[in-house]
Amino acid sequence: MIRHLVLFKLNEGVRRDDPRVVEGVAAFRALGEQIEDLRFWECGWNISDRPIAHDFAINSAVEDPDALKRYLEHPAHQAGVALWREFATWVIADYEF
Repeated sequence: MIRHLVLFKLNEGVRRDDPRVVEGVAAFRALGEQIEDLRFWECGWNISDRPIAHDFAINSAVEDPDALKRYLEHPAHQAGVALWREFATWVIADYEF
């Protein structure tokens, strides 16, 4: 199995209630039901107020590198990424477990 973690940081001046953010969150929340290769899917807002904390996180899992590739290339994933590019940056980590 491969764990796929993503941490998002909203751009300066962008708030959670920004309509673009609301749309982006909805798009990512829906992915768990839309992409067959996902074995585990959760996402949510950070609750920490530490300055180094990111704002939003995705924690997911797929079976193998081929499944990860299919997930990354899936049109629903690509559409969500396109939304988030407008208002956030992110870091990822993919590891086997």
